[in-house]
Amino acid sequence: MASFQYSKNLAMEGAILLTLGVIPYVGWALGIIGIILLLRAMKEFANYYQDNALYQNSLTGVKYYIVALIALTVAAAGLVVGLVVIGVSSVSVGNVLAVSIGAAFLVIAVVFFIVANLHLRKALDALAQKTGEHSFATAAMLLWVGALLSIIVIGFLLILLAWIFAVVGFFSIRSPQQQTQYTYPPPPQTTLQMGQTARYCPNCGSPVTADATYCPHCGKPLTT
Repeated sequence: MASFQYSKNLAMEGAILLTLGVIPYVGWALGIIGIILLLRAMKEFANYYQDNALYQNSLTGVKYYIVALIALTVAAAGLVVGLVVIGVSSVSVGNVLAVSIGAAFLVIAVVFFIVANLHLRKALDALAQKTGEHSFATAAMLLWVGALLSIIVIGFLLILLAWIFAVVGFFSIRSPQQQTQYTYPPPPQTTLQMGQTARYCPNCGSPVTADATYCPHCGKPLTT
């Protein structure tokens, strides 16, 4: 069975590295390592809670992130080439086509970015329900709002804040308490009338009345 503490440690390390992805020059490498660790952690959590949707939503979100990144790269190339060429020469069909392709891929990138965050939001919401840690629910909400506002700078700030809340959540979660075993109350004492002899159930040993045909405790028939 998956270890809760192992999953928690992986998630903490991955979330911290992913948050440090904003650091210039080396941030991209830290972010990639963080994503790998987080996916591994979500896989372990999915096994622990026996809910594969935790991992599937996380994995799907990362896949859509990759598609959005590729589309954004193509969009940037198209816009840069088209606008730079337009800036140094007259407008031509090729320039307009390059800008149009860049704009189209930019829209595709935004759409996939929003869908990716939608799946990650589902994963964080599910984790909040499983663990009872409200920081994950806050992170899910900020992640979704940030994705919708990703066209402006504040959207990315909200996404960064969402992952900070996720880090807090991973540090705060506790393993589920062991279920306490139910202790059955002792059987009621039977008061014997004068002249009666004590009678007990031959199956469970509980005291029964003299005229009983079935044991009131185990439900089995009484044999003479």
